[in-house]
Amino acid sequence: MVALGIATAAIIMFVGTGGTVLPSVIDAIFADGKGPDKLLVNALLLNIALIIFGWRRYRQLVFEISERRRAEAQARELAEIDPLTGCLNRRSMSAATDQLRERAAARGHAIAYGMIDLDNFKQINDMHGHSIGDDVLVILAERMREQLPENAILARLGGDEFSFVLSYDPAHRNRIDELVIRMFDHVILPFRLKTLVIDATMSIGVATDQDGGAQNFAVTNSDELMHRADIAMYHAKKQGKNRYFWFESAMENELRFRNEMESGIRRALENDEFVPFYEQQIDLTTGELSGFEMLARWQSPELGLVSPDIFIPIAEEIGIIADLSEQLIGKAFADARLWDENLTLSVNISPVQLRDPWFAQKLLKMLVEHNFPAQRLEIEITESCLHDNVGMVHSMITSLRNQGVSISLDDFGTGYSSLEQLRSLPFDRLKIDRSFVSELRHNKSGRTIVDAIVSLGRGLDLPITAEGIESEAILETLKNLGDFKGQGYYFGKPEPSNAVFDRLRRLNLLVGESRPELLLENVAQSQEPQRANAQL
Repeated sequence: MVALGIATAAIIMFVGTGGTVLPSVIDAIFADGKGPDKLLVNALLLNIALIIFGWRRYRQLVFEISERRRAEAQARELAEIDPLTGCLNRRSMSAATDQLRERAAARGHAIAYGMIDLDNFKQINDMHGHSIGDDVLVILAERMREQLPENAILARLGGDEFSFVLSYDPAHRNRIDELVIRMFDHVILPFRLKTLVIDATMSIGVATDQDGGAQNFAVTNSDELMHRADIAMYHAKKQGKNRYFWFESAMENELRFRNEMESGIRRALENDEFVPFYEQQIDLTTGELSGFEMLARWQSPELGLVSPDIFIPIAEEIGIIADLSEQLIGKAFADARLWDENLTLSVNISPVQLRDPWFAQKLLKMLVEHNFPAQRLEIEITESCLHDNVGMVHSMITSLRNQGVSISLDDFGTGYSSLEQLRSLPFDRLKIDRSFVSELRHNKSGRTIVDAIVSLGRGLDLPITAEGIESEAILETLKNLGDFKGQGYYFGKPEPSNAVFDRLRRLNLLVGESRPELLLENVAQSQEPQRANAQL
């Protein structure tokens, strides 16, 4: 405005000065007049310069302001809109949800907040690259827009996580279910990108701000809605993925328990609370004790003795299963050194550990550190391990067997191992899953399956161990089928190390009695973690 004012004032002065100078100029040219006053001429020229300067400055400032406004608008858009998909982002979704909720409440409507997450999206990025992953997200957003009603809000919260919000009549909650089902039918179709066809699934969690048609006062803002939808989506993933759930309060309690378990497991690892238990393995032909299988237990000060079915899956998910397993194996080596040298030690290995290319070297290093004979160690791996990376598993098995470690295929019959894998992978033993063994007392089909496994083992020259022997009838049936090693509650439940020492002492199978230096060394090793904790 200042620049425009200067230009306008200069124009007015130009008109006034020009009105005086111009007649004098015309008179001087045509009538030999005196001519204009030099001071007025200079003033006229100055007015012209001011007009040019003021107008140019005005134009420049107008352009600068328009550019600044465009930049501010772009900055606001970048702050509110996801640049890849064109959806709202996490920052703007919260305010948009609160606004929609206010409008819906005025009409007596409820709000449904949906959380969407692609299943295993990381694998798409890892296999095909991030550019292909971005293309998948763009197509996914377009398909969701097509299915959502006009009044719905769609946002990309980050990565492969999307959310949508819409209002609905509480009396017709089933319409939200119908919408989610349509999204499963039309959104997760194969993604065709150039020469690639990518299949994907998604998990959805839905939360609402009304409960039974009445306002839920526990939901105070959009953040609480998003939190509840996120819990429901996590529950959908836990239940197998590619499905959806409405939020229920029990889910939040379950998630809180899960978080407490994660924290407790991490503390337990630091405080050395995981202990080995041992289950007897018996030669069914002679009835003699042949060894023990080491099983993990958590001796929690707050929870008591915790089963591995509870903490092992969590330890695998949070990435500490390798440290936990190494801690337990070290304790088992120290215990087994006191046993008779003819007794073997079997140890279960997690599929997560077999993804570590250095696992075999780490295990062999532990054998050396604990001075434990490799010939007495048997590693048990499940069939599921064979499908992650057969080449790496083959390399590990070969490396361990070359040092004398035996390899057993655990839970045989419950996975998908092929005859080619059994023939090519150098296993030393098959373990029949307890689910087949337990069926021996109920029907003939169970005996037929076990008999087939025995025939397969005999053909491949692989000895067999049967798990889950719980009765005399099952024991006699197995004896009639062939030569087995067996284990199960019929021979006794898993025991801690002190109970095993007592059992072996009665059987005169505890070498520490004749070699006290081993017993003292074992006691010293078992006390080292306690001393370290005391010092901490």
